[in-house]
Amino acid sequence: MFFGNYRFSCLFTDEAELPPFKGSTFRGVFGRALKNVVCALRRQECPDCLLNNRCLYSVVFEATETQNIPESRVASPPHPFVIEPPMDTATHYRKGDRFNFNLLLFGDTNLQLPYFVYAFEQMGKIGIGKRIDGIRGRFDLEDVTTGSDPIYSASDKKLKTDKGLERLSLEAVNQEDKDYRITVRFLTPLRLKFENRLSADLQFHILARAMLRRVSSLFNAYGDKEPELDYKGLVKRALDVRTIKNELQWFDWKRYSFRQDREMYLGGIIGSVVYEGRLREYMELIELCSRLHIGKQTTFGLGKFESEIIS
Repeated sequence: MFFGNYRFSCLFTDEAELPPFKGSTFRGVFGRALKNVVCALRRQECPDCLLNNRCLYSVVFEATETQNIPESRVASPPHPFVIEPPMDTATHYRKGDRFNFNLLLFGDTNLQLPYFVYAFEQMGKIGIGKRIDGIRGRFDLEDVTTGSDPIYSASDKKLKTDKGLERLSLEAVNQEDKDYRITVRFLTPLRLKFENRLSADLQFHILARAMLRRVSSLFNAYGDKEPELDYKGLVKRALDVRTIKNELQWFDWKRYSFRQDREMYLGGIIGSVVYEGRLREYMELIELCSRLHIGKQTTFGLGKFESEIIS
């Protein structure tokens, strides 16, 4: 599966007031900007539009309605992007303050990068956050980089689309008759349902199921096919992995939905957990999913984590 990680550097041209977790704000305004950029039949609702299956906005934001992937292990395909908002918890920004965020794109959606860049420029003109003196915080997009490579600069308006693409894969790893101990830290809230309920208790087999669902759905939708893994065996063996230390907690946050025109409360797990057991065969899966995000509402940047082998 093709994977692109693009870093956007921006400069506020107005004061801005943002929530501590900014993913929902960025994703919501970006959706409006992208629709303004690509929508050809503006008075037509997406489900009834003749261009529904071709329109970038529809493919990106209405993926669950426009795609049918019969071989997938999940009911509906995931969205082909993730916005990683600024990780700081600052809420007030002054004119002239800089900020960065990342955009992750999966599969052939990377070929549409120029539309994303232009939509983020338009997003800066719309403004984000609460109104201050009647104006939302506007900003300028200064440049875009991938890795250490600059691919776009506002000064020349030229975009290099031949850099930064990776080809992700995941191969089965043999079990190893040795115990490992790893720490998993959730940097943004993880919303994960098991047996139809949300919980802050994250046994390893629940984490393993979420990671396997993520790679299966993404590779099915935006790669050649899902990785050839022993899915049932991996879940079964994950039941034997022990939780050594649990410092996870529930974090509630509020967002405003423009589509539903109301405030919504969402919660997720943050903090760290230490696992111990026969973890060798899961390590590549963990490393891959730390880049892809897991759980629900990943487009907001939720479900970002990192891991560390302790022993």
